[in-house]
Amino acid sequence: MARPAGRLMTLLANQSAEAKGAILNHLAPAVAKGSDLIAEHAQGSWVWTVGGKKVLDFGCGIGTLSLGHCHPNLVRAVSDQAAKLIQGQQNQFLSNTAQVELLDRMLDVVPGDLTRFFFANSGSEAVENAIKIARGHTGKTNIICFDGGFHGRTMGAMALTTSKTIYRQGFAPLMPSVHTAPYPNCLHCTARSCAPDGKEWYKLEPNVAPFEHYGQRKCCNGPLESLKWMLEMHSAPSETAAVIIEPIMGEGGFLTPPPGYLASIRKLCNDNGILMIVDEVQAGVGRTGEWWGHQHFEGADPDIMLFAKGIGSGYPIAGLATKDHLWEGMPAGTMGGTFGGNALGCAVASAVIDTIEQENLLDNATQRGSQLAQGLVSLASKFPIVDVRGRGLMVALEFGGRDGGLEGEYGTAAKVVSAARDRGLLMLTAGAKESVRFLPALNVKSEEVDMALSILEQSLHDVFDSA
Repeated sequence: MARPAGRLMTLLANQSAEAKGAILNHLAPAVAKGSDLIAEHAQGSWVWTVGGKKVLDFGCGIGTLSLGHCHPNLVRAVSDQAAKLIQGQQNQFLSNTAQVELLDRMLDVVPGDLTRFFFANSGSEAVENAIKIARGHTGKTNIICFDGGFHGRTMGAMALTTSKTIYRQGFAPLMPSVHTAPYPNCLHCTARSCAPDGKEWYKLEPNVAPFEHYGQRKCCNGPLESLKWMLEMHSAPSETAAVIIEPIMGEGGFLTPPPGYLASIRKLCNDNGILMIVDEVQAGVGRTGEWWGHQHFEGADPDIMLFAKGIGSGYPIAGLATKDHLWEGMPAGTMGGTFGGNALGCAVASAVIDTIEQENLLDNATQRGSQLAQGLVSLASKFPIVDVRGRGLMVALEFGGRDGGLEGEYGTAAKVVSAARDRGLLMLTAGAKESVRFLPALNVKSEEVDMALSILEQSLHDVFDSA
């Protein structure tokens, strides 16, 4: 016999005015809510809410839904695996068949020298364990991260996160032995603004086809020099275990590094016996048109690579891949987790990889990303958009001032996101500047990108014509 609907579901079913407030009364208020929508069902790039509103999802669970909502291959993988084995706990069993199948697939898509894997549940957990490996293997303590980076909200990951103050304020003392280096935000670089040819250093157009001018981008190299000085003045190489960096900065605003920057960090790590951790939680698994975001940049090979979000396309599975020798100094028992590498998550991840390959979604991410970027650049001729950036379907725009300056009015991005949501398009803000990010499914259709651009333009008129 089915259980009768509870009080909250009854209020919701009756479309009571009290329903949303009653639900919020039982959810943690520390979790920010971007809307009052309640999702009921979804398919592909579309979500239907309680009350029947249909919305186009260009946030996709902050980039987790690489295949969109309820892809039939994933529905089938979950159903088949749930009928066979849900959990073969990693301490009790050497492995499980679903995990073995995933290992085969991961070895095909990760860089060739990353041959050891640890599976977890979330990006934050992957970050925490990467810190343990770096410290355990090197015997050193310090970790260097970068301004604007986001690595998670758990205690260790939070200490590495500087994209916004809200994530860490009030939680001191944070994990010690963390040093934060400046990141090259070339749009707002003071040296660029002072240079006679500074406008040529960094252009509005993104570094994707048909623009293709990434190699001509110039950098003052100040952030790289600051990182070198950090190793001289703040964190001696003999005490520095690792540098952790996102290949394309995620929550910090989808900033792309200047040419040679990641390769220079790689060389600096090599020269000083420091591990390079590349956080691919948001940029990885085809999001940028390559399997991994760092593959857009020469010489950026990681010692440890983190993955999460898109690998499960909505299902909580994450992990890290490492070079084989890094486990020296990590005896059995120093790492683990009840649900790490569970069979259901592994089956989903295998289905995600297979579907990306079968449906040529790396190509689709590149093509639809170019379409989206071109549309955003065209809108910059009508509205105060000062930057369009990213790779593939990891794209952002940044608003400047109505006076033509680079600094947007506080709250502009949130107003645009709100206006778009009212018109049926879900997007996300990003970072401390006035930026909006777009993270549609890798299988998004051309007509859906056009529709999103049309809704966005209407929303921009709502915001900028009303003031």
